[in-house]
Amino acid sequence: MSNIPFNKPHMTGKELVYIEQAYKNGQLAGDGPFTKKCHQWIKDHIGCEKALLTHSCTAALEMSAILIDIKPGDEIIMPSYTFVSTANAFVLRGGVPVFVDIREDTLNIDEMLIEDAITQRTKAIVPIHYAGVACEMNVIMDIAKRHSLFVIEDAAQGIMSTYKGKCLGSIGHLGCLSFHETKNIISGEGGVLLINDKRFVDRAEIIREKGTDRSCFFRGEVGKYTWKDIGSSFLPGEITAAFLFAQLEKSKSITDKRLLLWSRYNEAFKELGSTGKVRLPVITSNCKHNAHIYYLLLGRADDRNKFIEDMQKKDINCIFHYVPLHLSDAGIKYGRNHGNLNITERHAKCIVRLPLWVSLSKKNQERVISSTFEIMKDLS
Repeated sequence: MSNIPFNKPHMTGKELVYIEQAYKNGQLAGDGPFTKKCHQWIKDHIGCEKALLTHSCTAALEMSAILIDIKPGDEIIMPSYTFVSTANAFVLRGGVPVFVDIREDTLNIDEMLIEDAITQRTKAIVPIHYAGVACEMNVIMDIAKRHSLFVIEDAAQGIMSTYKGKCLGSIGHLGCLSFHETKNIISGEGGVLLINDKRFVDRAEIIREKGTDRSCFFRGEVGKYTWKDIGSSFLPGEITAAFLFAQLEKSKSITDKRLLLWSRYNEAFKELGSTGKVRLPVITSNCKHNAHIYYLLLGRADDRNKFIEDMQKKDINCIFHYVPLHLSDAGIKYGRNHGNLNITERHAKCIVRLPLWVSLSKKNQERVISSTFEIMKDLS
């Protein structure tokens, strides 16, 4: 019986054609023709003042921390249930992550806990759209406006998802998307910074180009480029951009295929969810999601761990997700909690993610489904 991996990178068919074209264009460094094509596609389809490709979503988050001028001691409110990059980007500038609990339904930051966590040192709020399901952005943006805070959307999982018709990443002052091979639209490694506030456009270009006005030079706006600000080499090469553009062109069909797989899981497990043995994902009415993750929440940590082990014996790779940041060594050292994080801790112990990738066959998905029922029966 063949192994069913948790994830398998998908190619649309034009990636290698575009990579060859990038080579023939004679430019393999960043900001070539394919980078420009990606920028335009993202601006047209997602909506932002400016899009800047980066070599990772982590890099986009690090650029965001520089752009909002994080200083030592500044506080950034975020969930603990997220990837380490969300916090690390700000800790690198001396910022202090302030962890608040998540919602019971979506596993996103609980917007009702944010305002109470604000202090005189608070600089920004960083909502993470878990599994491509939107946070309650209207509430978050209202809080930010009333307290003069920045909002940086960590939309690493959110491409092709919307909140009240607006694409995730296009709502906050800044947004960050990921094109890592585990995401829906991929380039191996890669990300993009979405600039939605005009005041950040010029400086973002400089920070991304090692702190120089090199982009202005190539546009003929200055006679030579020079060191202007702090920065780093945040841009990807043209081969990465060429691969990504092939994916962006097929983003709708990729998303549609994932939604079909997600819906098949959800329909199959409705009865199981009604028994109370597991809880299925919740999609709020304000959100159109992208089928990034299909997960089950089991009742106990021991059940979750045994489920993963038993699926592994059947050559099906199911995995847990984040270890909450506030429980990690670095989280304890660099961050602080606001209130208890009981929901975060409970769900982190009980969540399991099922295989979901574009070319997952119906036969193999049915194998995952039937195996899930077999194991859940044994757990009861």
